[in-house]
Amino acid sequence: MITEKVVQGLYRSICVLLHLIQGGEYARRSALLDNDEPFVYYYDDVRTVYEIFQRGMQVSNNGPCLGVRKPNQPYEWISYKEVAEKAECVGSALLNRGLKPSSDQFIGLFSQNRPEWVIIEQGCYTYSMVLVPLYDTLGADAITFILNKADITVVFCDKPEKAELLLDSAEKGEIPTLKTIVIMDPFDRDLVARGKKCSVDIISMKEIEASGRAYKHKPVLPQTEALAIICFTSGTTGCPKGAMITHRNIVSNMSAFVKATEKVVFPSPEDSLISFLPLAHMFERIVECVILCHGARIGFFQGDIRLLMDDLKTLQPTVFPVVPRLLNRMFDKIFHQANTSFKRWMLDFASKRKEAELRSGIIRNNSLWDKMIFHKVQANLGGKVKLMITGAAPVSANVLTFLRAALGCQFYEGYGQTECTAGCSLTVPGDWTAGHVGAPMPCNIIKLVDVEEMNYFAVKGEGEICIKGANVFEGYLKDPEKTAEVLDKDGWVHTGDIGKWLPNGTLKIIDRKKHIFKLAQGEYIAPEKIENVYVRSEPVAQVFVHGESLQAFLIGIVVPDPDILVTWAKKKGLGGSYEELCKNKDLKKYILEDMLKIGKEFGLKSFEQIKGIALHSEMFSVENGLLTPTLKAKRLELRKYFSSQIEELYANVHM
Repeated sequence: MITEKVVQGLYRSICVLLHLIQGGEYARRSALLDNDEPFVYYYDDVRTVYEIFQRGMQVSNNGPCLGVRKPNQPYEWISYKEVAEKAECVGSALLNRGLKPSSDQFIGLFSQNRPEWVIIEQGCYTYSMVLVPLYDTLGADAITFILNKADITVVFCDKPEKAELLLDSAEKGEIPTLKTIVIMDPFDRDLVARGKKCSVDIISMKEIEASGRAYKHKPVLPQTEALAIICFTSGTTGCPKGAMITHRNIVSNMSAFVKATEKVVFPSPEDSLISFLPLAHMFERIVECVILCHGARIGFFQGDIRLLMDDLKTLQPTVFPVVPRLLNRMFDKIFHQANTSFKRWMLDFASKRKEAELRSGIIRNNSLWDKMIFHKVQANLGGKVKLMITGAAPVSANVLTFLRAALGCQFYEGYGQTECTAGCSLTVPGDWTAGHVGAPMPCNIIKLVDVEEMNYFAVKGEGEICIKGANVFEGYLKDPEKTAEVLDKDGWVHTGDIGKWLPNGTLKIIDRKKHIFKLAQGEYIAPEKIENVYVRSEPVAQVFVHGESLQAFLIGIVVPDPDILVTWAKKKGLGGSYEELCKNKDLKKYILEDMLKIGKEFGLKSFEQIKGIALHSEMFSVENGLLTPTLKAKRLELRKYFSSQIEELYANVHM
């Protein structure tokens, strides 16, 4: 249990007194820094991602490293030395096939999270090569674009279906650079013959390891400033952009997290992480680097998100990174199960008591309220979680505060972008308030710049968030024009997000510069901000807010929550199946009323409130092309997909 005295002291020492940077009128840095130089290396002997793993192998005393499980079975582990040996074999095999131990040698990886992901990554770093992850749900066009952009000759795939997708493009002559596909799972030998016809070798992971084992090369270790990974960001419009991230970027971001949290939660070989968030995203990569650097274990989920709770109970992880969508589901499920007035009263009462402890700086999971109310929630996560981190999207203050209280563990919210590796700000120990994203991380400084067209000015402590520091990327691969749009000549990344400094020195995300548009009367609209409010409406799972410069008001496309809608409709006196209810005009009216009520509660201005909605019964997803692989709305595609509904709403809704 963290005591009030310890936590309040921490909060005073690292959060309240942020410092203005010399020569940067509105720039701020972490109070953990002694000067204006960014914090880069927590350990003097860890300056590359290769050295991260080597340190973990040493401090763990060759302990268990990577674990997997089959259905209804315990986790099976391979040790740090086994991972290192396999990595050396993979890297050597690539050199045996003519690839160069160089930071301009790019290797494709098209796979879900699994041990081979880490092994291949370390194989690249053992020989100074650069990893290029492909999102598990990317379409053929984007993959073709990336392979050509990065001149990739070798791609590792977890499943033969992904190899077939690559061969489809190779057979059309669309990816002439592709020479080798390595498949992890068993595959039909007919695939080998198919590959030969378009001059692509199809080989197994076992064959690659055997080749490297037969003829090993001496490691060629990377420099700290060398490229480590090209992370292609999934844009909501246009082609993917390849963010070039160095070993120094990654190590500094990892080091900053350890530095910011070292007084209250420090990783050790006794820790374990559940790996289910995509490793192709830098958020998960940084978390795994923290784990590996300290000799802890990574247990991979079975690959099916529906089995995640079973994996959690089996692994009993101590570290659990999450995204807001999962937190919202947890929150809604807990309150949905409190299905009587007495249960709801008890839940509210217990959460208020735990939240009061939070405000006093007490974090624990052994109180009377934990034993009576929250034990089951904690047990569903394995019962041993001591550290949670959320990022990648905004999380409701109500949801975060409740789950911090219910789970009784260190629970941080971060903010960042791929262009600053992963995180640039983080909530800090002792400050368990919500509704902000914490203070600058020690690896970077943050400033706000004017956005005149939206009436945000830095002198008022508001403006576009800009980042500078050791975690800032090198630019986009072979795209100086796009790089210049984001990274200015002084090294500042312009995020496109609008922030506000709060009195305690923390940063609050209040708006979005990108995706803004004007209505007919000239009001600026930030649709993502409005959508984040409306999804708090109980029957709403997803919403797309749309407006046009020739129209005076907003409309919305709403996907009702399949798990809630039927029960919610019954309370309104309406019956029917989910599909039937989505066509019910009375239900549509009730949902709109609830959304407008929520909008008012959250302070939306009258012109920010939608005036009409259409209900849609299919969730927006990556598969149907309406979400990016990072689950952001593809606004252009949504506009096209719902063009008829949008046209009808504007024709029939009257102010």
